[in-house]
Amino acid sequence: MSTIDTVLHGRWDELEVQHKTGPESVNSAGESCGEYEYYRRRFVRLGQARQSVVSVYEIPPGKAAYPYHYHLKNEETFFIVSGRGLLRTPEGEREVAAGDLLFFPAEPGGAHKLTNMGGEALVYVDFDTQNDLDAAVYPDSRKLGVWGRGVNQVFMEKDAVEYYKGE
Repeated sequence: MSTIDTVLHGRWDELEVQHKTGPESVNSAGESCGEYEYYRRRFVRLGQARQSVVSVYEIPPGKAAYPYHYHLKNEETFFIVSGRGLLRTPEGEREVAAGDLLFFPAEPGGAHKLTNMGGEALVYVDFDTQNDLDAAVYPDSRKLGVWGRGVNQVFMEKDAVEYYKGE
């Protein structure tokens, strides 16, 4: 993928849609009811620009796009286009709605999880910084995700090994 070197113009409703759910579970009626689900439309893809990634997310009612987490390098800004959600941060939980702007700095103070609490899709634009290597920490599940430079993996903290093991 080459770096964008001119103005990029598009319509969010014409962008290709990526749908993701997980973890899969089934309720008593036999219906899929995982906690996480989103529809993502990438406008500026990872690696396309020098410093930015931009996507439009649609989260169905009762779902969250991602677990509670924070990044060690990348910063995120959300603009809520429509719907309402419950935002969890280190300071607690609060409702957010259309028109709200949310900024999440890197490091633990920027930890967040956004869950759709309304009856319609929660739609937001996600503007992210892009570092060549980033890690995300998931405090609730004690996981660590590492992205960039050909790495795209998530590890459980309990699987840590001694520095020289296997050398």
